[in-house]
Amino acid sequence: MNAPLYGPPDPELDRLLRPLFRAAAPAGGAAVVVIRGDERTVACRGHAVRSAERPVRADTRFELGSVTKTFTGLLLAEMAARGEVGYDDPIDRYLPADAAPGYPQERPITLLHLATHTSGLPRLPDGVQPGQVPRWFTRPYATFGPAHLLRALPRTAVRGTPGTQVRYSNLGCGLLGLLLANAAGQRYDDLLAARVCGPLGLVDTSCGPGREEDAGYRRGRRVPSFRLPALPAAAALRSTADDMLRYLQAHLALDAVPLPERADAAALRTALNEVRRPRTDGRRGGPRICLGWNHRALPAGAAEPRAAGKPGASVAAAGAVVGAAAGVFGRPAAAGKPVLPVPAASDAAGPDGAGADAAGADGAGSVEAGEVVYHVGAARRSTAFVGFSPRAQVGLAVLAGGQPLRSRALVQSALETLRVLIAEFGEG
Repeated sequence: MNAPLYGPPDPELDRLLRPLFRAAAPAGGAAVVVIRGDERTVACRGHAVRSAERPVRADTRFELGSVTKTFTGLLLAEMAARGEVGYDDPIDRYLPADAAPGYPQERPITLLHLATHTSGLPRLPDGVQPGQVPRWFTRPYATFGPAHLLRALPRTAVRGTPGTQVRYSNLGCGLLGLLLANAAGQRYDDLLAARVCGPLGLVDTSCGPGREEDAGYRRGRRVPSFRLPALPAAAALRSTADDMLRYLQAHLALDAVPLPERADAAALRTALNEVRRPRTDGRRGGPRICLGWNHRALPAGAAEPRAAGKPGASVAAAGAVVGAAAGVFGRPAAAGKPVLPVPAASDAAGPDGAGADAAGADGAGSVEAGEVVYHVGAARRSTAFVGFSPRAQVGLAVLAGGQPLRSRALVQSALETLRVLIAEFGEG
């Protein structure tokens, strides 16, 4: 595999990335990662800190927002591959006796439900909104800690029957991280470092602030870093373009990132394959949900190289993928859509009544040609997009400082860029 190209990309790729950089960094810096087979490029623009005129580099850290959920899904798959937890384990098994949310016990919420936004839990825990209002433009969730979360769970109402509808829930994914930490007897960030970030060589990816971090600006003023003590597994990670390059490589090819020669490395390899398989049937045009990732077909014409300078209707189609504009945590377009849960191939039939072969009429359960796996995140200081096509061996990551309110245009541009990369390289 070729060494990454740092700095200006080749002229053709530079032309393709220009609209993306215009959307990504109107008020801050940005770093873009492109993988096309063995070719890897990291391109940076703008400044991480305006006052010091410090340019964005490949090792500048950005807040990932809801892209964190893909790491939590990978952690779940890794622990399941080890046999430490099961996808169909009820959440009560890893909670104090008096901390479970109220819901019909005949259909318990499982770890898989939390990972696929089918638990019926609300978007945020009870008690968060009142406390965040005075800090909305600073650190809205900083005072809501794990103890507050455990006290809030018994008051939390569950909508509908677990496993039947996709309702995007930061609470659900954040709770999943807490339960995995309880199962392992470690803090979430320590567990993630030991099982995922360390083995993959993601040396600058963690929940805490670190060196060379992008400042982020709102209306010309610096925005403080994001803090989420109760739900770090939902949106608290920071990372760099260098680390996102390795993260994408690992998802595109299981042997692309050398893993430590340990007996448990096989669990992480299994997990990297499991996380990208759809677990829900995306109806009404919405994306299917994998373990932390979204999955959907590319817009019409994605399998054919575009005419020069004529992207056609793909940008509009990309807007349909984005759905509602990403908020502080990001949101997929599938919120509120009914789904048919599809368990992992390694699972026996679970409470949803579907076995390993129950992929559904639309082929849920595998990543086919012309389809992409992606996620979007928007935190206080930055917006992130990560997407890839396993078949085309194409990946794209965008880390951009600036206002999350601009993230819709950024994600549309990122999806269009990914579409063209797949069309011009994957079909070449």
